[in-house]
Amino acid sequence: MDPKQKIAAAVERLAPELIALSHEVHAHPELGMRERQAVAWQKTLLEKYGFVVENPCCGLDTAYRAVKGTPGKGPQIGFLSEYDALNGLGHACGHNMICAASCGAAIALAEALEGREGAVVLFGTPAEETSGGKIAMADAGAFDGLDCAMMFHPSPSENLVGAGSLAVTDVFVEFHGTSAHSSRPALGVNALTSTLHLFAAVNAQLHLWPNKSKINGIITAGGTAPNIIPEFSACAFSIRAEKLNQLRPMYADLERLARAAAAMTGAELKIVHTPFCSERYPNRPLDETFKANMEALGEPMSWPEPDRMSGSSDIGNVSVRTPSIHPYLSLHAPGVGGHTTELREAAVSRRADEVVLLAAKGLAMTGLDVFQSPELRAAMKADFERNALPNKAR
Repeated sequence: MDPKQKIAAAVERLAPELIALSHEVHAHPELGMRERQAVAWQKTLLEKYGFVVENPCCGLDTAYRAVKGTPGKGPQIGFLSEYDALNGLGHACGHNMICAASCGAAIALAEALEGREGAVVLFGTPAEETSGGKIAMADAGAFDGLDCAMMFHPSPSENLVGAGSLAVTDVFVEFHGTSAHSSRPALGVNALTSTLHLFAAVNAQLHLWPNKSKINGIITAGGTAPNIIPEFSACAFSIRAEKLNQLRPMYADLERLARAAAAMTGAELKIVHTPFCSERYPNRPLDETFKANMEALGEPMSWPEPDRMSGSSDIGNVSVRTPSIHPYLSLHAPGVGGHTTELREAAVSRRADEVVLLAAKGLAMTGLDVFQSPELRAAMKADFERNALPNKAR
């Protein structure tokens, strides 16, 4: 049997287990760094098919590294699994589908490569929606030595390859003041006033930041009653930029503005941020290969409009360490937005189940192409060294 036919047959045989995994993870949403049940289900499935699973991994309780083959000898084909849910929304980003497809791709490819020198390596990467587990794993060297790292992501309505993403960090600010009766405000230190000053300062700063940068903020605490001077106020910001080397100075500006806002009232400041998430660098030869495989499976794929960026994801930090792709497959749900209840329901639809199997086949077939073609690996490496690697250390 042709190796790609063998992959397709393996995924079809695995279909009940992959769809069950997707639905179980969807029905039991777990927040980032707490995804113990999702990891346990994946670990059980992978070990059943001969993978050696390391968990915890890279110091993260809900990260894992699953390997089958000969680590360090021959081509090393990497896949990425995500499985964290959104607070209050559950799996409204379809990560239940991602983990099922990546497990299926890894198992099917490993079966097709049985007896050949090389390895299939699947990384379980927690907390994509929050602290970005891939960032810590990349810093720990988890992805070094791979020939590629691949995953897919569900999309409401597009089959897309080659989309980049923005660099991002989330910032959490607290102002601590002194409570007082509102009839004698001079006896207090109004923490809410510092928050309002900060928002005004950020608005005044917007025109000084790079054109395609974005900052969105919310007030998360601002007092308990209008006749009490607030002793505590808090806010949160999401900062995005085209490049990580633009994001870092934007964060420095925000921290400076927050310190000034605290000084204006005499409040004390606490400010923290999530790890800096890099922009994503799609590997063109690898995307072209995935596109060809998906179209052979009957799924036409499109390239994005020039300069289009699709949100932010911690796979950006992987893409500056090894050739990486993050294509999108459509759920046939036009008009539905990501991170919505409608997307959550679409992530366990009949089409979602079909997409899990299509993604598993396409990713595994692409991994097979990488494994079998030194010329493809050389083209991927050249693209990576030209476009992504120069942005690794910033």
